Amino acid sequence: MNRFQNFKKIAVSILFIGVCFQFGCRPQQPFYLKERGHWQSHFIDRATDIEFPDVNIRSLSEVCRAAPPLTLANPDPSAMWDLTLEEALHIALKNSRVIRTLTGVGFSQAGVAGVPGMILQSPGAIRTVYDPALIESDPRFGQEAALAAFDAQFNAGARWTNNHTPGRFSSHRSDVSEFSVGVSQFTAPGTLFFLNHVNRYSNPEVIGTNSLAAWSSHIEGGFVHPLLRGGGIEFNRIAGPGNPIGVYGGVAVARINTDMTLNDFEMATRNLVADVEKAYWNLYYAYHRLNSVRSGRDAAYQTWLHTMHLADVGHRRGSAQNLAQSEQNYFTFRQQTELAQNNLFRAESAMRYILGLATTDGRLIRPIDDPITAPIRLDWHSILCEALFRSPELRKQKWEIKRRELELTASRNFLLPNLDLEAGYRIAGAGRGLMGSGSAYDSLGTGNYTGWTLGLTASAPFGWRREQAAVRNAQLQVARARAILREQELELTHQLADSYRDIHLAFQQMQTTLAAFRAASEEVRAVQSALEMEATTLDQLLQAQRRQSEAETGYYSAVIDYNLAIMTLHFRKGSLLEYNNVCLLEGPWPAKAYFDARRRARQRDAGHYFNYGFTLPRAVSRGVYMQHQHAHSSLIYETLPTALPGETIFHGEWDEHPMLLPPTPGTSRIIETDSTQAAPLIPTPVLPRAGSGNMPVSFTASETATPPPTLTPTRNMRYVR
Repeated sequence: MNRFQNFKKIAVSILFIGVCFQFGCRPQQPFYLKERGHWQSHFIDRATDIEFPDVNIRSLSEVCRAAPPLTLANPDPSAMWDLTLEEALHIALKNSRVIRTLTGVGFSQAGVAGVPGMILQSPGAIRTVYDPALIESDPRFGQEAALAAFDAQFNAGARWTNNHTPGRFSSHRSDVSEFSVGVSQFTAPGTLFFLNHVNRYSNPEVIGTNSLAAWSSHIEGGFVHPLLRGGGIEFNRIAGPGNPIGVYGGVAVARINTDMTLNDFEMATRNLVADVEKAYWNLYYAYHRLNSVRSGRDAAYQTWLHTMHLADVGHRRGSAQNLAQSEQNYFTFRQQTELAQNNLFRAESAMRYILGLATTDGRLIRPIDDPITAPIRLDWHSILCEALFRSPELRKQKWEIKRRELELTASRNFLLPNLDLEAGYRIAGAGRGLMGSGSAYDSLGTGNYTGWTLGLTASAPFGWRREQAAVRNAQLQVARARAILREQELELTHQLADSYRDIHLAFQQMQTTLAAFRAASEEVRAVQSALEMEATTLDQLLQAQRRQSEAETGYYSAVIDYNLAIMTLHFRKGSLLEYNNVCLLEGPWPAKAYFDARRRARQRDAGHYFNYGFTLPRAVSRGVYMQHQHAHSSLIYETLPTALPGETIFHGEWDEHPMLLPPTPGTSRIIETDSTQAAPLIPTPVLPRAGSGNMPVSFTASETATPPPTLTPTRNMRYVR
């Protein structure tokens, strides 16, 4: 019997182990006695299908009405669109709610490689005109969210309670109702003010006796003020009232986040302007490259025809070798012409993309502005000082440093113990009813039943481990941000030095390639004359024609490189938007904001200044950044030669003008119009006057003796909202 029981236990154990191995820790489906099997068809037919979202957005007209692109099989546009750089910038800024970029579209001497794809691949990384407003209206970290912590809070509630408890000789039953309403609000120093009104109804009843209903009402108000941790205007502007350690959601931090977003938007706009200028000058180069190889093709074709004519008349210069060489030279130029034509279409398409236009509308864009070919001489120390002051990347990092410094200040406040001062005052009343004679409100109105509360509450952790870790982390964040700023400044100096060298190199290359182009043209004419006199061979002429085409292409490539080098210098020293006269403006504020600003201004004007010691918040910003450095000029001339920020133009007697001395920081450029080559200046800029288009503006000098700085070249004033 014992043996049978042991065998039974072993069998049950084996069965249990087998069941465990069978199911293990895998998820199990429920077991039902009866299933109809309809769930499988729904899961297989619908739940796993790829579906379209229910979104109906109207597409742009540039998308729906795009014409077939221009190709080698369809090379003839319906019309030519002569476009200036000023118009291109205006169109691009107007059509840039989403700021496009030419990332992935590489420009080279051979043309354009690649197509834009940044918005399709990474839409979350694209900057838009909505980004600053999104940060401003963020319900978690925006300025309005930070200010909402100081809004008054309305609280109301009602509660009914019924209790029936047993006693030694009898049971007790009571009905209690409580109605409360109150208002509380945090102030800038962190003080919590509150005002509550409570009405309470109780009806205690002892079984077997008469009930006694009663009302009580009281109004209480008071405050809780943090004396150490969590107290002070500066702390609450950084961390916000009631936030735990490590959470910094105050209005000062929220404002810095908004400023950093505006800084990002400025950099995105600057990148857009740079891309427009790159696309414009590369399209300009594509036209001249096509004209160069087309001229070489036409010359090669004429040479081929002339050689065929000599072969027909039996002249010895019409030999089979010369005929084959001239034919091969023609088709080589023809191949280059086809590539240049296709690259022109691609460059024009890239120009249309950055402008926000349809890929083709039948017209072909043709740049009509001439690039700068005049020599530029720069003062290195001036542009270095200006770059360190105006670079948006450095300005953003300085905002980061300021935010980290504020967080360090707030984290040090958490090293203080909690010490709160509490005070309150209460007026109470009671009666058989709530209102009427002898009621709770009647008793409350007499003010005979009052009370007050005054106390201190303190608490502190042992060791301050978390608080000290927060301070150490904030110190490391500040050190890291400052180290990054120093390295950014070092990197910027290297970038400026590279641009500085590129400008001088590009100008020298432009002069050298121009001389090579002139020499190549003279060589072609000399070889043609020698060939007519049978003093050379046809092969020499064909090689001279190829060298002439390459020299012409190289010259225009050097011209474009020179203009792009100037643009890159402005890009890196933070003056590209000013150079193109682009201003970033904010839309109008609500009327309430202007009302509040006027009220605060009147309050400051009528009040007296008191120094509140450590509760006085320190400055966060140094004021508005002037995008145009000549905005404070007290004297503006109607006509000035073209100059960059802080530059001097050498044009006749202009170099002797006392008002054109280069300020510091700035850039010193001298444009010499007596150059041996064509050096057209950009058209003379005029500053627009509100409501009068682009009419010249002339102001009378003020009584102050402050000399105005040098004006910046402008094409036209453009704004981005």
